[in-house]
Amino acid sequence: MKNEMCNLELMLNIGIINTSNARTLKICVMFIMLFILSMNTKAIGQPYYVDPNGDDNNPGTLAEPWQTIQKAANTLAPGDTVYVRGGVYNEKVTVNVSGTADNGYITFRNYEDEVPILDGTGLPVPDSSNGMFLIVDQYYIIIEGFEIRNYRASTPYIIPVGIHIRGEAHNIKLKNNNIHHIETNAPVDEELMGADAHGIAVYGTSAPDSINNIFIEGNELHDLILGSSEGLVLNGNVTLFTVNNNIVYDCDNIGIDFIGFEDIAPNSDYDQARNGIVSNNTIYNISSFGNPAYGNEYSAGGIYVDGGRDIIVERNTIFQSDIGIEIASEHQGRATSHISVRSNFLFNNRMAGISMGGYDNERGSTENCIIVNNSLYHNGIGEDGNQEILLQFDTRYNIIKNNIFYANDQSLLIGNPFTENVNNVVDYNLYFGPAGITDSEWEWQNIIYQGFATYQSATGNDSHSLFIAPQFADLSEPNLHLQVTSSAINAGENVPGVGDYDIDGEARIQGDTVDIGADEFAETNISEAEENVPQAFALKPNYPNPFNPITTIKYSLPKDSKVTLRIFNILGREVATLVDEHQPACYYQINWDASGYSSGIYFYQIHAGEFQKVRKMVLLK
Repeated sequence: MKNEMCNLELMLNIGIINTSNARTLKICVMFIMLFILSMNTKAIGQPYYVDPNGDDNNPGTLAEPWQTIQKAANTLAPGDTVYVRGGVYNEKVTVNVSGTADNGYITFRNYEDEVPILDGTGLPVPDSSNGMFLIVDQYYIIIEGFEIRNYRASTPYIIPVGIHIRGEAHNIKLKNNNIHHIETNAPVDEELMGADAHGIAVYGTSAPDSINNIFIEGNELHDLILGSSEGLVLNGNVTLFTVNNNIVYDCDNIGIDFIGFEDIAPNSDYDQARNGIVSNNTIYNISSFGNPAYGNEYSAGGIYVDGGRDIIVERNTIFQSDIGIEIASEHQGRATSHISVRSNFLFNNRMAGISMGGYDNERGSTENCIIVNNSLYHNGIGEDGNQEILLQFDTRYNIIKNNIFYANDQSLLIGNPFTENVNNVVDYNLYFGPAGITDSEWEWQNIIYQGFATYQSATGNDSHSLFIAPQFADLSEPNLHLQVTSSAINAGENVPGVGDYDIDGEARIQGDTVDIGADEFAETNISEAEENVPQAFALKPNYPNPFNPITTIKYSLPKDSKVTLRIFNILGREVATLVDEHQPACYYQINWDASGYSSGIYFYQIHAGEFQKVRKMVLLK
C-alpha cells in the first residue's frame, strides 16, 4: 500500500494524471491512507475484560470477554487495562508484557465492585521462580484489587509466593490486594531449613541494573505460613520503593522485611534493599512461636531491616507481635545503616518494641541509624526480662532521642547486654515504669542500673530526659496520643531527621519545639471541656484504632459549614455516609458501627466548606 501511494504521488507530479483537481485528489488519497493506517494500528490504552465464563478466543470485550487472566498477560500493550470480573480463577499468571513510560502502565485490576479470586488450590508449585502472579524483567505493571489465596507446598525448598517480582523489573504497583493462605507445610532439616513461603516477594537478582520504583500500597496480607521467610519481603538489588498503608497480620514469621547480603544479586556492592519509605502500615499478631523453623522461639519482627540501608520507617502501628521494629544485620562484617525509625506506635509486643544490633557476636552491626519520636508502651508482655528498647551486639553511632518508653510491670526500660556499644547518643526521651523513678531499671553495656539518677550518672545518657507518666489519652486500648497536660509536649529536641509529620500526618513541630513521642499535640486536640469555640477545622484520629466493631470520630468546625463525613473502603468506594448536613461551629463526635463490614483498612473523609481531610482506620474482627 505504501508503494501504491508513492506511485500515485509520482504520477501526479510528472503529469501522467493531468487534471486541474490533481491537488485535491492527492489530498483525498492521503486522507484515505491515514484512515486505512488507523484501521490497522491498535490505539493506545484499550480496555479488555476477563470473565470465568468467557473464552480466550473472544476479542476480550465486555460482551465477549476472555476466560483467563493469562490471556491478558500475554496480549496487553502499553496503556491497556484488563478488568477482571468477580469469580474464582484457578490459575497462575506469568506477566509477559510491559508498559512504557511514554504510553503508560499495563493494568490488571478488578471490575467495579467485584472481587476476582486467584486461587491456587491444587496447583503444583514449581521448583523454579513462581508466583500466583509472576513478574520477571517486566516494566510499568499495575496489579490491583485481587484476592490471592490457597497456594501451598509441602516439599522442602519449594517456595510458594502470592505475588513475585524478580530480575530487573521496574515501575511496578501492587495495590489493594488481599493475599492469604500462602503456605509452606514442608518439614525442616536438622538446621531448621527447607520451609519457605512469601505473600509478596521482590527479589533484585541482577546487577548493576536494579528492581526500582516499586509501590506496594493498601494490600492486606494475613494467615500466611512462612517457615523461614517473610510475609512481604524486598531482598537484593531493590531500590526506590514505597511500602505504604498495608495491613499485615496472623503470620508465623516476619511481617515486612528489607534484606541485604544474602547473595541474591550477583554483585555484593548492589546486594541490599535501599532508598525506600515504609509508612502507615498496621501490623499485628506476628509470631514465630510454634513455627517448625523456630520451634518455641519468639523472634518475628513486625518490620525488620536486615542489611538494608537508607530506609525511612515511619508512622506505623505494630502490636501483639514478637518484636515491633528490628534493625540489624545477620551477616558478619556487614551493616544495617542509615535507617530512620520515627513516629511509630509500638505496644503490647512480646519482646522489645524496638530492637537493634545482632542477636549474637557472630552477626553484623547497626550503625548511623536514627530512632526518634516513637511511642512505646507495655512491650515485653511475656515479662521474661525484655525491655522497651533493646541494643544488642555491635551498635555504633546511632541516635535515640525524643521517644516515650512506658514499661510494663517489670519496669525494664533499656536493654543492652553487649559491651560492643560505640558512640550511641541517648537523650531527650521520656521514661516511665510502675516501679517508679528509683526502682525502674536500665541496662547499658551489660550493666544493670536501678534508678533513673543512677543510670544517668553512670552512663552519661539522657541528661535532658524525663521520668514521668506521659499522660497518654487512654491506657485501656491503648490510645497513645497525648493529653493536653502531658509533660512530653514541647520537651524534645529538634534534631535532624524527625520528619515533617507525626503519627497522624499532622505537622511535626507545632509549638516551640518538637514533642516527645509519635504524637505531636496540636491546639486542635483541645477538648470541648477546655475550649468552647474551636479555633480551626480539624478531623481527629478515630478512637479506638484499630477497633471492633465501634469507633468514635471527632471533628471541629470554627464556623458554620456544610459538612459531609463519609467512609471509604480500601478500593476507594464509599461504604457509608455518617454526616451530610449544615452544622454550626462546634465540636462534634459520631460513632461508626462497622458490625456489618469485613476486617480491613477503611478511610474516613470530611468536607466542611473548603476544608478537607482524610484519615485511616483499621477494623479488626
